[in-house]
Amino acid sequence: MEPKNMELTLTQVTKKFQDTTAVDHVSYTLSNGVYGLLGVNGAGKTTLMRILCALLKPTEGGVTWNGQDIYSMDEEYRKLLGYLPQDFGYYPDFSVWDYLMYIASIKGIRPMAARQRIDRLIKQVGLDKSRNKKMKKLSGGMKRRAGIAQAMLNDPKILILDEPTSGLDPNERIRFRNLISELAEERIVLLSTHIVSDVEYIANDILLMKEGQIVLSGTSEELIASMPERVWSCTLTREKVNDYMKKYKVSNVKTVSGGTQLRIISADPPTEGAALEEASLEDVFLYYFGEKAGADDVQI
Repeated sequence: MEPKNMELTLTQVTKKFQDTTAVDHVSYTLSNGVYGLLGVNGAGKTTLMRILCALLKPTEGGVTWNGQDIYSMDEEYRKLLGYLPQDFGYYPDFSVWDYLMYIASIKGIRPMAARQRIDRLIKQVGLDKSRNKKMKKLSGGMKRRAGIAQAMLNDPKILILDEPTSGLDPNERIRFRNLISELAEERIVLLSTHIVSDVEYIANDILLMKEGQIVLSGTSEELIASMPERVWSCTLTREKVNDYMKKYKVSNVKTVSGGTQLRIISADPPTEGAALEEASLEDVFLYYFGEKAGADDVQI
């Protein structure tokens, strides 16, 4: 019988590619719930997820599921997994239904059971009206929903989603977050992203990953409370903005009557009369990563 309390444990997991250390001595235990893996592109998120999917072996350290080594478990472990990579493959001329039946056959699910499960999942992910539509005709959001359905075919205990909202518009992103919340009951869901809002409201715990390491973890409230500097707002003349942008970490710039309002992270007030603001998770992201959360031009 499956233990109710599930534990997926990483112990000193390290992955090196020649001279690059993509994952650097990561130790963490995941149990039932939603986890957000938050970091800029190149932080090591995808490599860590591929290790958890047993697609890569760590150079050092190990991963266990309820005390068992996942690589020794092999096929038994893969049956517990659902994985949505950032770029998942599909046959463009397959309909949604045919695509999911094909994936079910690869996963070894019997046709009768597959048909029942696919029927239920297609409704759950909101693709019921598009079940006969070709994959190449779907919008980005619909493709992602088909991707979630294929990851859920084997009713996984561990659901791993790599940048699942990448390229989606704001409405599709909200719909996707709601879907993930629905699917999270009685399983471990790990969602990687560089977009703060994707995890802020649905993750039980958030892991900040930088240069291959987990630099901080906890609830959204705990991460905000842990930030050693404070958040201020001040209004400046337009001429001064560039100097302040160079000198401080600025999380928001807004044109207002009388000048430009800056939201600044600093230990001390950046100007006389600067107002103290309530910190947000986006401020935490900026503090640790030095880039505005979710910025399209973030490259590391």
